[in-house]
Amino acid sequence: MANDIASADTGLGSWPWRRARITPDRIALIDDDRSLTYRQLADNTERLASAFRVAGLDRGARVAYLGPNDIAAFESLFAAGLGGHVFVPLNTRLSAREIDFMLEDCSADVLIVAPSHHDVVEQLTVRPSTILTLGPGDDVPGAREFRNFMAQGGLGDGFAPVGLDDPCLVLYTSGTTGLPKGAVLTHGNLTFNTVNQLAHLDVLSSDRALGIAPMFHVTGLNQVTLPTLFKGGSVRPVGKFDAGTVLKSIEEHAVNCFSAVPTILQMLCEHPSWQSTDISTVRYVIYGGSPVIERVAKAWLDRGVQLLQGYGMTEAAAGIYLSIADGAADHPVSVGFPHFYTDVGIAKDNSVHPVTSDDRGELLVRGPNVFSGYLNRSEATDSSFDGDWFRTGDVIATDHAGWTSVVDRVKDIIISGGENIYPAEVEAVLTDYPGVVSAAVVGVNDDKWGEVGTAFVVTDGRAIDKHDIAEYLAGQIARYKIPKSFHVVEDIPRSATGKILRTELRTIAADQVPH
Repeated sequence: MANDIASADTGLGSWPWRRARITPDRIALIDDDRSLTYRQLADNTERLASAFRVAGLDRGARVAYLGPNDIAAFESLFAAGLGGHVFVPLNTRLSAREIDFMLEDCSADVLIVAPSHHDVVEQLTVRPSTILTLGPGDDVPGAREFRNFMAQGGLGDGFAPVGLDDPCLVLYTSGTTGLPKGAVLTHGNLTFNTVNQLAHLDVLSSDRALGIAPMFHVTGLNQVTLPTLFKGGSVRPVGKFDAGTVLKSIEEHAVNCFSAVPTILQMLCEHPSWQSTDISTVRYVIYGGSPVIERVAKAWLDRGVQLLQGYGMTEAAAGIYLSIADGAADHPVSVGFPHFYTDVGIAKDNSVHPVTSDDRGELLVRGPNVFSGYLNRSEATDSSFDGDWFRTGDVIATDHAGWTSVVDRVKDIIISGGENIYPAEVEAVLTDYPGVVSAAVVGVNDDKWGEVGTAFVVTDGRAIDKHDIAEYLAGQIARYKIPKSFHVVEDIPRSATGKILRTELRTIAADQVPH
């Protein structure tokens, strides 16, 4: 009966059942301790959804998850979708106070928590009515064990179908400025993001994918992982990133694909085991957040791996642009071309214009993958749209062949003496200087020019002469773009998704860096 009911579903809740009917005995999810076939995933999903119903959850109830990437996270996602509930993966790097805010903001009915975060739960003041632990939970008062809870559910009872417009997922933005906002993604948003991926990439039913990016981030859930499961491949969640362990896993399990931020790619190719590890099975890697450093890209390309830079955001579930295999190596800083079911435009002269070559402007996007709005934030939702176009806040530039680059954030542009300075452009040149590992440029107030740039650089340990860097930049970019001061630091602060925390750097620059 579950299969018949599922055939009427149009969203995420139906995926395990449809795949279980096509390839029931293929491995869907696997880790070092266990594996699930598609048939087993479908059964577990239905039992958990049934257990949620027995516990009194109504349609629209929020199921929060706090823990590392795990098979249980996928079971919870699909069960929430099947029951018409909303899955809310929480950032594992946040404090109890920040988790409290999100649990209250989304009105969580269930909290599923891994043993690694039991101490956080003990500090919470907001406690959902049902708390489930992924292991012994004696140290969490009132909690129930996840597997025992699931076992109380049945099979064959049937569920009302979900539709494309029904909410499926709430993902909280990084909150680099102000309080984080919960982006509400529908079943249709996730479904069309997956279709976009399949139209852009040759995802195979035989693919073995690593789930490296955290599942509280839209990339961890929707890029590579869900498209691979949609096609009937296998996904191996990575609970904690360790470069040596991941390289070993790639070789031992003949991994074909994964998604990551540039920092992860750099850590992998700089690991001592890099050269001795067989990565010949890896066909492609999708990365985003910022362009990869040239030497890192070369290290992967020299090993025969396609590096495909993508551009997206939580509000677009996530994909908007993605490189293509033909030409990606020749366009290392490009995010490629728009996804199939995604419209893009440029905001200019108080209207939306088509994206043309040799033109820069704020990117606007619309399509069935674009979210329905922010949870409990109608004002923020309204201000983020221009009609049915979502304002990304990112500035793009497109060449004559259609290859597009994200040149900066609208709010990050430095206006110095009336000239626009795009920090990302300066940073890309800085990282080519010998000894510079990474760089970030922010604007600070200046009495003469209004704003000037200040650069933060991380080195590989060698001494860096700041005057030599400035002279090097003078041969690469216009004089007005050269930062007026340089600050050598041990690390550049980044969000969980790898984005530079420029607000934090601006504070440091204003307080400590002479200019």
